[in-house]
Amino acid sequence: MKKLNFIILLLVSFAIHAQYKYEPTPANPYGSLNPEAPPQTADFAPLIGLCKCKSVTRVDQSTWADTVMMDWTFKYIMNGMGVQDETLKEDGGYSGSIRQYNADSARWYVHYYSTGFVSPTLSSWEGNKTENGDIVLYRPQQAPNGMEGFYRLTFSDISEKGFNWAGEWVNPDETIVYPTWRIYCVKKE
Repeated sequence: MKKLNFIILLLVSFAIHAQYKYEPTPANPYGSLNPEAPPQTADFAPLIGLCKCKSVTRVDQSTWADTVMMDWTFKYIMNGMGVQDETLKEDGGYSGSIRQYNADSARWYVHYYSTGFVSPTLSSWEGNKTENGDIVLYRPQQAPNGMEGFYRLTFSDISEKGFNWAGEWVNPDETIVYPTWRIYCVKKE
């Protein structure tokens, strides 16, 4: 009877693993892209893994804060149908995002969370990969003076070696660009 129970448990374990074979595992900690996911889910493929990064934020109109070192990890989630990232910063700040591509709207939707501010509703951005290979996401946001605009996030210089990231306020036609945050990342795993 014990042998039969062991065999049944083993078969159930194999069935569960086969059903969720794109999830992160100890052998594959970043998961895998599900071939049934929208093809655009691969937009973040070069970022999957661990990067060592330098983060710098704006203090005021003429001053940038000291550089903060951080780890930025990207992995596939939801059985390879989405992407999650997590940042661990040396200054004690932690944050992350869940990224899903919606084929119906042909857009990325990114939901952000952070230890710096806990919100009952997650901030969200939407956007796409551009022709030049950047991934650009927007969220409506007024400037401090009340001017309408967007907070724009841009992943640029994306390669297997790393990427750059920028957070900037832009007016609707993007003729005014006010950078508030820059991150420079080198791939480690």
